[in-house]
Amino acid sequence: MEPGFLDVDGIRLEARRIGPPPESAPTLVFLHEGLGSTSLWKDFPDRLAGETGCGALVYSRAGYGKSAPVALPRPVRFMHDEAETLSKVLVRAGVRDSILIGHSDGASIALIYSGGKPAGLRGLILEAPHVFTEPHGLASIAKMTEVYRTTDLRQRLARHHGANVDVAFRGWNDVWLDPEFRAWNIEEYLPSIQAPILILQGEDDEYGTWRQVEAIQRQSGGPVEAIALAGCGHSPHRERPARTLEEMAAFVRRTLQ
Repeated sequence: MEPGFLDVDGIRLEARRIGPPPESAPTLVFLHEGLGSTSLWKDFPDRLAGETGCGALVYSRAGYGKSAPVALPRPVRFMHDEAETLSKVLVRAGVRDSILIGHSDGASIALIYSGGKPAGLRGLILEAPHVFTEPHGLASIAKMTEVYRTTDLRQRLARHHGANVDVAFRGWNDVWLDPEFRAWNIEEYLPSIQAPILILQGEDDEYGTWRQVEAIQRQSGGPVEAIALAGCGHSPHRERPARTLEEMAAFVRRTLQ
């Protein structure tokens, strides 16, 4: 593996390893949000790996960060495609035992992947997951179109995505606002998931409501713990880092006992 990158099916993906190698300890695999990247996780993966003794793998999906660009528009089933890529990333990185840590779109990708009952999956930690669309969230995404056009958001995102900045934003914004995406739903994958799940949901999340959490609790095939975070929006690890780190670390320890 080239330092800082993984090659998956000829596509170069930005990647960062932290802590023990996969043959020595379970691996925490971080799956970023719709506008995220490896660098936007900042030092949170390092801190969680340090708290748990696990290794960590953080990577940017194609079209994000320093990864290879992608053609637009993204298909409505892009998260299903990314779940297939995730399985290849884990093989390429030599990951044997994993706990997936997904944020927003990354959480949905983790659920789709986990619905296939993959070997070596020990648990899932989900921040602000989506399993279906809600008018509340779609309205917030629509507002971001104007925010991107009229504020410094593009410049701020460019610090993390570089030449991919427009691909990253449009690849997220356009597909979520595609009329066909209103019917997007991944609840069918939940009954097959046997691994334990921890959900962290901000009470002030502008992109999703507690209905998402209830759907996962009601339909998942394994145990589900859910924590509502007061005074928190869409990004618990950024907005409530101490509490989020504490809850995630405790879940990892319980899961690996």
